[in-house]
Amino acid sequence: MIRLGVNIDHVATLRQARRAHEPDPVAAAVLALLGGADGITVHLREDRRHIQERDVRLLRQVVTNRLNLEMAAIPAIADFACEVKPDEATLVPEKREELTTEGGLDAVAHEKAVERIVKQLHTAGIEVSLFLDPDPRQIEIAHILKVRAVEIQTARYSEARTPTERQRERDALIQAAEFARERGLHVHMGHGLNYENVRAVAAISCVEELNIGHSIVARSTLVGMTQAVRDMKDAIRRAKGL
Repeated sequence: MIRLGVNIDHVATLRQARRAHEPDPVAAAVLALLGGADGITVHLREDRRHIQERDVRLLRQVVTNRLNLEMAAIPAIADFACEVKPDEATLVPEKREELTTEGGLDAVAHEKAVERIVKQLHTAGIEVSLFLDPDPRQIEIAHILKVRAVEIQTARYSEARTPTERQRERDALIQAAEFARERGLHVHMGHGLNYENVRAVAAISCVEELNIGHSIVARSTLVGMTQAVRDMKDAIRRAKGL
């Protein structure tokens, strides 16, 4: 069964809109776990637009299965990660003006900088994943750096508007997943997935984990977090019927 990591960043986005104390992303994480989430994912950004250090520290105490910290490959965040010790750190690109993460990390262009952060995290006993485009050149760097996993970004698939485009982008995901698996990397996917388009991605044989946030948080405002996670788990299970 494919694992589901629930990204709760946008619970914190709602809280930070008023600089208030609610809704609490830590409480949301507990409800997500009750709904069957296999792990919790949060992105501690440099500008702290949503998740705060306080959240990550408390989540480390609350999340007993798997805590995944998304982070830019910079020393200050790496130092924090080594202190808190999430189960996994996923290195992602980050631009202050973007609404959400745009594209994968360019590990080819920034190999040396990424390598330094990977070594620091490994020394602290933290598993590392790289968030990458479905590009063999990028995945090869992940293999060279000896990270545990790659999270292949599914934005182009999620944003495709025609059946032909969707099939082309899904084929690219399949090829990237097979390339990564051949190099001994664990394969995760995520970005822009929702209750409708997730089935075709979950049906890809190499995929072990999906990380999904916005769609689940959006549904949770109507049906509650626990039910929203259950609904996504059901959608993933139905992928085997494709």
